Amino acid sequence: MTFSESYIAFLIHFHGDRDYFECHEVLEDHWKNNGMARDSIWVGLIQMAVSFYHYRRGNVKGSLKLIDKAIHLLSYKKEEVLELGINYEKLIKRLKKSKLSMKHNIPYKPIIIPINDLTLLAVCKDQCVKIGCVWGHFLYDAPENIVHKHTLRDRASIIPERQLTLV
Repeated sequence: MTFSESYIAFLIHFHGDRDYFECHEVLEDHWKNNGMARDSIWVGLIQMAVSFYHYRRGNVKGSLKLIDKAIHLLSYKKEEVLELGINYEKLIKRLKKSKLSMKHNIPYKPIIIPINDLTLLAVCKDQCVKIGCVWGHFLYDAPENIVHKHTLRDRASIIPERQLTLV
């Protein structure tokens, strides 16, 4: 099976540099540029990544809200999850376990998305090596520019767009 570059980039950020904000950016562009529905599997994966972004930053309320949404959306996307080379049952189990950790204020711990497609896994691991990351490394202490990315980014190009949507 062939997977989109956006999906592969998402997986590399999720498992390599643990840049969950970038996971969100990559898949949001893919989702918007392909005119997909609001209940698209991509939205569930975006919600999952943003949940871990908030979790690592200590925003328990935000992380719980988004992981709930991700679990709900992904729960009725089993076939699509499987088509992405992911072990559906293991993913849902890991998300529910992470939700419990969030709920009980257990410090952030990353997860591994259980990928069954060995070709996809090999491509992702190879790409990680090329960018200097270790696939699946349990990176707890990411650099500040990754942990607080949304507060540090240049929003000059985004502000006019947001203003138009408020009108």
